[in-house]
Amino acid sequence: MPKGRKIITVATLCAGLVAVPLPAQAAPITATASGSVGSVDVTADGQHVQVESIAPCTADGPVRAGTMGGVYGNAGVFGNSDTACARQPDGVAIGQSSGRRFKTTLLQAYGGPVITVRTFVARCATTGTGSDGYIEIGEVTGMTVPANIPANYTITIPGAGGETRPMAKVVLNELITPRPPDGSLTTNTVHIKLFPDGGPAEGDIILGTAKCDPFGQKRD
Repeated sequence: MPKGRKIITVATLCAGLVAVPLPAQAAPITATASGSVGSVDVTADGQHVQVESIAPCTADGPVRAGTMGGVYGNAGVFGNSDTACARQPDGVAIGQSSGRRFKTTLLQAYGGPVITVRTFVARCATTGTGSDGYIEIGEVTGMTVPANIPANYTITIPGAGGETRPMAKVVLNELITPRPPDGSLTTNTVHIKLFPDGGPAEGDIILGTAKCDPFGQKRD
């Protein structure tokens, strides 16, 4: 990918697929949203690193968070990054994460590439009956990224030295929705799945998460 090039992808969840109609006297519903720079849950070389959420925000507060960056064990390095969440006067909830200068050399120990992502953004916003998701990703090295990224685009990093099992699967523009659909949506810009079919390391590294639910505070 040429240096400085940005890829922008918009993904929309079909709305209006709520299974149970609301009673006429139902209490007002409050939409919810959250954002996270990323998360790490990796075991490699006998070291387990787990961080559930880096610089999290929610529409209920804290509405902003940030990190100057840091090293997360052998999983990787995140640079200066931030999140912002809001609930607008019209009830729309928004979650956004903006990350910079991610790098992981973990796969290099097994003959794989060094993966870097210069910038990444995940954003979501609720609608009346659903959620919209959006990602943006900047310069990437270590894998080939298409100019237009469809939902759940997966890149397989093959094993080295005759190993038939993949070293990693990388999902770009990951969209996660429940079944049956209820209007909620989780958007991850990048999801690295280490040795998904087994191997010397295991776990997940996620860059840029935004979650939205138009009926978030209605459920028990």
